[in-house]
Amino acid sequence: MKKIRVSAVKYINSYPFMIGLRDGEVASMIELEVCHPSECADRLITGASDIGLIPVAMIASMKEYHIISDYCLSTLGEVRTVLLVSNTPFEKVRKIYLDYRSRSSVALCRILAAKAWKREFQWLPAPEDFDITAMTPGEAAVMIGDRCFEYAKCFAHKTDLGLEWKKLTGLPFVFACWVSSTQLPEEFITLFNKALKEGIDRKNEAVALLTDDAVATPAEVIDYLNNNIDFHLDKTKKVALSRFIGYINELKLIT
Repeated sequence: MKKIRVSAVKYINSYPFMIGLRDGEVASMIELEVCHPSECADRLITGASDIGLIPVAMIASMKEYHIISDYCLSTLGEVRTVLLVSNTPFEKVRKIYLDYRSRSSVALCRILAAKAWKREFQWLPAPEDFDITAMTPGEAAVMIGDRCFEYAKCFAHKTDLGLEWKKLTGLPFVFACWVSSTQLPEEFITLFNKALKEGIDRKNEAVALLTDDAVATPAEVIDYLNNNIDFHLDKTKKVALSRFIGYINELKLIT
């Protein structure tokens, strides 16, 4: 059987998945790589991957997709790693830089601006070389992933976008799902799901994947994975996902 190419997110929140995929029965059936969330989506859409842990915002633009797993990256409220950061009080912010690494987080911020904050902003791209610590007065930026552990302390004002979504909708928020662009064999999907579950059951072991230059301590990682990230794609999460995609289409955020 030809190995199935899997793209996973390179951030701490997906470390439990990596443990399961590394050690599970499915390990010999896959080629696993890690990259930024937006790159996972690009690889899936271009056919470079067969499965991707992709930002859910991209589902709105896919002609064919299959959510193949009962597991995801989500939050029940405060997520800690998807933030709007600034050294300007929020009511005085006029420009927002959008992180290219995650389309779901960018779409979430724009939805909140329209539906919750009732504000208009100048939206600016934040390329790879963008220095988030060099923003001028009146500017804010969407910051995601492990960088939040390193840089959140640099800002006087932080808005947690997972918590803002909860305030707006009363629902959890789903950031990324395991998606394939074609139908995969049921036997493989069963083993894939089993591996993900085994990794989640061992999520505290994720600290073993931290490198010497990690921006979070083992204690921070364990707290984060147990209290901020939720991995189960249940019925309520699917309702939240449908609401999010509905807002994307209504506001024409992805064409």
